[in-house]
Amino acid sequence: MIRFEDVAVSYDTDAGAGRGPERLVFSGATFEVPEGELVLVVGPTGSGKSTLLRCVNGLVPHFSGGTLHGRVTVAGRDTRSHRPRDLADVVGFVVQDPVSSFVTDTVEDEIAYGMEALGVDALAMRRRVEETLDVLGLADVRARALRELSGGQQQRVAIGAVLAAGPRILVLDEPTSALDPVAAEDVLAALNRLVHDLGITVVVAEHRLERVIHHADRVVLVGDGSVSGLLDPAEAMLSSSIFPPVIGLGRALGWTPLPLSVRDARRRAHDLRQSLANASGAAVPGAGSAAGGLPTEGTASTLPTDASRVALPTDATAATAVAPAAVAATDSPRGPVVQTDRLAVRRGGVVALRGVSLSVGPGEVVALMGRNGAGKSTLLASLVGQTKPAAGTIRVGGLDPTRAKPAQVVRHAGLVPQDPSLLLYADSVAQECAAADHDFGVPHGSTAAVLERIAPGIPPEQHPRELSEGQRVSLALAVVLASAPEAVLLDEPTRGLDYAAKRRLLQLLRRLADAGHAVVVATHDVELAAEVATRVVVLAEGEVVADGPAPSVLSGSPAFAPQVAKILHPLAYLTVKDVVAALGEAS
Repeated sequence: MIRFEDVAVSYDTDAGAGRGPERLVFSGATFEVPEGELVLVVGPTGSGKSTLLRCVNGLVPHFSGGTLHGRVTVAGRDTRSHRPRDLADVVGFVVQDPVSSFVTDTVEDEIAYGMEALGVDALAMRRRVEETLDVLGLADVRARALRELSGGQQQRVAIGAVLAAGPRILVLDEPTSALDPVAAEDVLAALNRLVHDLGITVVVAEHRLERVIHHADRVVLVGDGSVSGLLDPAEAMLSSSIFPPVIGLGRALGWTPLPLSVRDARRRAHDLRQSLANASGAAVPGAGSAAGGLPTEGTASTLPTDASRVALPTDATAATAVAPAAVAATDSPRGPVVQTDRLAVRRGGVVALRGVSLSVGPGEVVALMGRNGAGKSTLLASLVGQTKPAAGTIRVGGLDPTRAKPAQVVRHAGLVPQDPSLLLYADSVAQECAAADHDFGVPHGSTAAVLERIAPGIPPEQHPRELSEGQRVSLALAVVLASAPEAVLLDEPTRGLDYAAKRRLLQLLRRLADAGHAVVVATHDVELAAEVATRVVVLAEGEVVADGPAPSVLSGSPAFAPQVAKILHPLAYLTVKDVVAALGEAS
């Protein structure tokens, strides 16, 4: 169905008013994807995964520019001579943010729209709409407004809108990045049905490998400017620098072959669970320990905690900080950094928050979790004064953000929203960093140093909109983290980030917490919560339904438990490092 023959992609760079040298994205891509397989594209942030996907439907080079070397053929059509519209009946492309692709108001209209554009007969259109609604489990929401759907439902509608047009190939870029664990499994199960029941060929790029690796038939590795052939998933995970916790546990324990799913790992882990349960003096591990399936580097060190503003490291090889212990807000001599009391917020006619009382003290890292639409983003927006409460009070660093000027609020609280482009307005990465240094009154180069720490190697002259999604997230994070506000508020900060970039972000968050800052992270990334959170707060329908230490909240939740906790249940271990440390103590 899809054939890459020695494919390379490069872009011209600007050098003053003229053309600069070409920037090579990747080269040597040679592989053939057969019909009816799910192929997973794996690689670091900014490695070229999205570019590879866009080669399949001709967006590269017809829309995004650049130079395409070699040959890509899809169902026998050469993408050099066939533009995206010429391939629309064969390839359906689903972008990372489904809402940005919607052009109608309701589910049924959105699914029909693509067929109308292709001139499909009315009778055939009606039949395809019904089939698509059934296949993707959307029949009960067919008349619903798109904006009223959950994130998982919106993603399935986006898939249905391209599927109904009748393509034999679906290409998806980070389809679960903004979804809670249950919604993500729902979407992936739908894709699995398309592959197994209908013979659709699916090519997907995804950073959260723990969600999708066990669904993949083949894996393509992208990195360091090269592209592998089609690999068996277990074979690919042996050599990949990017791997989920289930693979990390298998590697650490020398399991062969490597398990790809929690189910496979649980079967292998019977003796391990017994050994851990019987280990003399083996303590239940605390939250915030490093690294699950993330590769670690450096050695642990204790960092000073007496600074009111942390000095963020500029050396990308600096040692990883020891995760901070939880500091209860009521026990801190400074009092809570973030505090809400019976906070209620209405958005339109909907009650988004219902009597939320939350206190976050210096040194705490709180993971704010819950399904899509639970109120996480609304709560974070309220903490910086972007939404007005209908009832209750808010204090951040002793300031009421709803009554203060924005210039005052940013000194106390910094928010990185889900859409990083909301913070980015300059014409280059260097200009964004310089503007942040000026706005926050930090030494020149501070923001650039933080960016290099999170995502090294981003060209300073590159325009922010030319960056990958993960690189844009990294730039927005750097803009906020460089000022080191008292309260660091992050809304889905790991969207588009690979495991290595996530590890570097976690190092910074630990240093901020060690220096007495309060960190609140709204996230669907259960592995992130397992590694860095001291507390987990779960929201549902705008109310707090759970608030406690990370091990107790995460390990007992079927929806939010990390992979290691699922493998070792009922033992409350959250990360691979926890397990390795416990085995070391027992030996």
